[in-house]
Amino acid sequence: MPVYINAASTISHQPTFGVPGFSSRLAALTGENELVQPSYKAFIDPVLLRRMSAILRMGVACSKDALTQAGGLEPGAIIVGTGLGCLQDTEKFLNNFLSLEGLIPPTAFILSTHNTIAGQISLSLGCHAYNITHTQNSVSFEMALIDALMKIAEDGQEVLVGAADEHIPFLDQVASEWGYSGVPLASGVSFCVLSPTANANSLAEVPAVSVEVGAKKDDYPKFLEQFLERNQVQWKDIALVLGSHDRISEWAGEKADFVNYLSLSGLYPTASAFAFHYGADFLHSAREKGSVLIVNTVNPGNLGLVLLKPIEA
Repeated sequence: MPVYINAASTISHQPTFGVPGFSSRLAALTGENELVQPSYKAFIDPVLLRRMSAILRMGVACSKDALTQAGGLEPGAIIVGTGLGCLQDTEKFLNNFLSLEGLIPPTAFILSTHNTIAGQISLSLGCHAYNITHTQNSVSFEMALIDALMKIAEDGQEVLVGAADEHIPFLDQVASEWGYSGVPLASGVSFCVLSPTANANSLAEVPAVSVEVGAKKDDYPKFLEQFLERNQVQWKDIALVLGSHDRISEWAGEKADFVNYLSLSGLYPTASAFAFHYGADFLHSAREKGSVLIVNTVNPGNLGLVLLKPIEA
């Protein structure tokens, strides 16, 4: 069953939210880029807004924006991927645990769990459909996508699927201690509406998603060639490769245009969701006839592959 991206929304350190065609206007992050955030009051009741952490605000706003783009439908499922969950509330809970005596207020713990994002979206929409959170390190978004494709094949309903991870100052400390000096650490939230039917506003088709856990770097080309062969795609059909490491360009960049999406999104576990929206926007806005291949190697031991195709006229 074909699956289409009928709407997508992203809050990031780039002007992506509510900006169709953003994929042609982005520049590499410098480390000084602040989150480009919308007015959350347009999406969330002010009373609830005061109680929400940053990642919950972004998640609810992004999901509602995507659903509005899709015509205000109620999704048949809410599926979220997150690598590290609600870090701000996790940090708050741990600080309370270490500093407070006696009974610890439970609120920070309740809000710190990884499935809080999906739960908060469900509550804000009044949606009681299938609701699940996938936490598989750097391939959490790909696992959420696979679940979404299976759900659509099962009942043919539209699915709200996305990913969310946030940056807190503590991560800078950890990165410094580990000697990390790559692309800037960042926050990012992306949501899309997947549907078994296309419409006039559909961005792209999602024909295939694959995850290889425990993959070795030397096996990347083999897994990639097998992925393309299974889906009857040749390199000449690929217009753009979105990869998370410049090394990928050594064996893929010679065959298609290559963009390191982490240089645009910043580093966070589910940055491939940013690449997913970027690729869909690229296909739709450029009216590109070729496909987009997303290669996620943020964690060298996990390989995530996503294929996006243009909507056929």
